[in-house]
Amino acid sequence: MEGNDKLSKRKAYLVPIIIMFVMGVILFLPAGSFRFWQAWIWWLGFSVLTIFMTAYFLKRSPGLLSRRMKFKEKREVQRPPAFLNLYYLGYIIPGIDYRFHWSIVPVWIVIIANVIVFLGYIFIIYVFKENSYASTVIQVEQEQRVITTGPYSIVRHPMYLGLLLMSLFTPLALGSYWALIPALLCIPSLILRIKSEEEVLSNELSGYKEYCLKTPYRLIPSVW
Repeated sequence: MEGNDKLSKRKAYLVPIIIMFVMGVILFLPAGSFRFWQAWIWWLGFSVLTIFMTAYFLKRSPGLLSRRMKFKEKREVQRPPAFLNLYYLGYIIPGIDYRFHWSIVPVWIVIIANVIVFLGYIFIIYVFKENSYASTVIQVEQEQRVITTGPYSIVRHPMYLGLLLMSLFTPLALGSYWALIPALLCIPSLILRIKSEEEVLSNELSGYKEYCLKTPYRLIPSVW
């Protein structure tokens, strides 16, 4: 098993199943109906990819799954202002929007948005395949090395690029224009998160400063 992380099959599947259940509640409870068809498309796609990712990495890289299940930071890091967490409303408002018929998003936009969301998720899975040290907390492990291949040869934080696509297009995938407003808060939130990560990586990960010189863009090629 990769690293010193031990992960049982039961725990590996329990966490994503809980996440899938919670996401279902977040989507359908505000809508007050299971006829919220946009939510069914999003939730089913999200669930299939989540289970696939769990099964794939449980076999190929269980250490990655262990890292993805850590939520408590081991160090003091600069956290984004609390109000930026309001971007999570981008997952709650669509149900309310559906209940009160605030938005009329064409079916073709819903479909295209779902495609982009799922491509963003698949891209994240690809990033995890390339970098098994991708963790939910900011840390540098003893044996960790700088990853410069695959998407890391284009931007320094490709996982967040995938997350950005998912966050910005989920409101449209769920048929809501109003949910786009809080969803935009994910942009400053990710920027602050990336800056905190880079401060730690530059100080503690050997070769990271040189990598930054070779790969100047953090999130979006030719932009930032």
